[in-house]
Amino acid sequence: MTGPISRFPVPERAELPPDIAARIAEVEEKSGFVPNVFLALAHRPQEWRAFFGYHDALMERETPMLTKADRELIVVATSAGNDCLYCVVAHGAIARIRARNPRIADQVAIDWRKAEITPAQHAMLDFATRLAAAPATVGAADLDR
Repeated sequence: MTGPISRFPVPERAELPPDIAARIAEVEEKSGFVPNVFLALAHRPQEWRAFFGYHDALMERETPMLTKADRELIVVATSAGNDCLYCVVAHGAIARIRARNPRIADQVAIDWRKAEITPAQHAMLDFATRLAAAPATVGAADLDR
């Protein structure tokens, strides 16, 4: 790290509760790095567990309509639209792994409209980015696409 990742105290990994330390180690093993958010929130274990419980409910469960890779691509595209480089990089790394495609996250981050994605993914990202940028313009008819 080049500087502090948080204005709050960031505990040493050896000081973390066992469940949080195990989860961070698992993420590091799978992705090759530890996203700063895992460490920055760890100073308040109860909130850490709530945050990542919600994350897991959204991003880790199996659903018939969206794959885990699709969900990560949604985060990459909407984060790019919101100019959140941190989220683009962190979720882009996960998207590459889940999509088994080393270029897809970069393509989606730069311009998802030109990315090598399926028509269903194109419709998904169109809906998600419009919903993130201008929610009042998205209506019931958009769900039929």
